[in-house]
Amino acid sequence: MMYRPNSEHERRALDYLRDFAAQTGKKLETIDPDSREGADMSRLYEVMQFPTIIATDNEGHVQNVWPPDRLPTYSELSYYVPEETMLDDRNRT
Repeated sequence: MMYRPNSEHERRALDYLRDFAAQTGKKLETIDPDSREGADMSRLYEVMQFPTIIATDNEGHVQNVWPPDRLPTYSELSYYVPEETMLDDRNRT
């Protein structure tokens, strides 16, 4: 998930991340669009609004993009998130 910390959309992003983890047991990677990596990704994937979720394969090819007005259901997004991101019971939020 790409979002700006300390912004008007931060609460929405954090709520989504928390609820996604609680529902699926998986953790999403977060990217600050103001970081070097985030700025590069924003340009590459043409992200203009936040929070935005970008699903890619292992080679970085885009599988799906969800803008803030159409964030996916947790089950829909879970399909794209690898099992390696599973949280153990101590890390669930």
